Amino acid sequence: MNAAMTAAIKNAKMPKDKMKYQQLADYIITLIENDELHIGDQIPSLKQLQLQLKMSKETLLKGLNELVEKGIIESVYRKGYFVRKKTIQHNFRVFLLLDKMNILREQLYRNLFNQLQPRADIDIYFHHHNYQVFEKLVRENLGKYTHYVIATFLKEDVAPLLNLIPDKKRIIIDLNQQGLNGNYTCIYQDYGYDIFHSLHKLKAELAKYQRLILVAHSEAIHARLVIEGFLHYCTEMEYPYLIQSEIDEKNFQKGNAYVTFSRYDTDDVKLIKLARKKKLKLGKDVGLISYNDTEVKEILEDGITVISTDFDAMGKTVAQAILDDKIIVKRNTTRVIKRHSL
Repeated sequence: MNAAMTAAIKNAKMPKDKMKYQQLADYIITLIENDELHIGDQIPSLKQLQLQLKMSKETLLKGLNELVEKGIIESVYRKGYFVRKKTIQHNFRVFLLLDKMNILREQLYRNLFNQLQPRADIDIYFHHHNYQVFEKLVRENLGKYTHYVIATFLKEDVAPLLNLIPDKKRIIIDLNQQGLNGNYTCIYQDYGYDIFHSLHKLKAELAKYQRLILVAHSEAIHARLVIEGFLHYCTEMEYPYLIQSEIDEKNFQKGNAYVTFSRYDTDDVKLIKLARKKKLKLGKDVGLISYNDTEVKEILEDGITVISTDFDAMGKTVAQAILDDKIIVKRNTTRVIKRHSL
């Protein structure tokens, strides 16, 4: 099979308008589609291809690596390259690494999936804010995908790991990770900017409250950025404020308005329970602004006011960067949805 294949490649009329490495990749795909190569067949060695095709080792590696990234062939350590799949129908192979799966992450994934179909395979992984898991997943999958879409949110510096991924294949989402090299796509939430401008939009509703309280959990990676934007607003508006890491029943009183961004919305539940316990009416005696909209928040207590980034839009922008093969650096759209709780 190796001799027949290399002879076929050597004698093939490859298109002149393509780079040599693309000609090699396209022809191997043709052999697979024409049933001349089967799943499990070994691609000739680099030395064989070099001798028979008169291409440089660098060119051959580039062509073979393109096929590896698309999942068409696989590289086996010290053995060579083998055909991995028969059906060649996707242009892109996407590595999607998220911190966790929740309703909002599912929105992003579904939109990305819908936008890329039927032109891409998407493999989804989760690191759960664990650096060892994050490192293992990144290192094990280097060179296997055409694009790497990654949400970080880790306390450790992951920039050295992310810099192992070629910059043009790297797409950072949600958090604008610092310390990265090159030109890469980044669609991010600007937490400081978002809370500052969102509170300005809610200025009229906030006027009836005497104090604004931000509940910022110290373990949240983006807490510092939210606090900066919050302080900017309160200082500019000369608005009495308090920042606390937990809901404190001792200072829970009429005239407080709260901003929460608990990972699992537990702070919203605590505040609602306290309001009921003290017979205070949400949206009249006590205010609540929560981060990230869900269907539950739309109906809970007649509706919770939210500051929410548009994860559907984030998914669409990521897909656009992949399909159009361009670098996009963009602050993701954030909306304020006014409801009964304020």
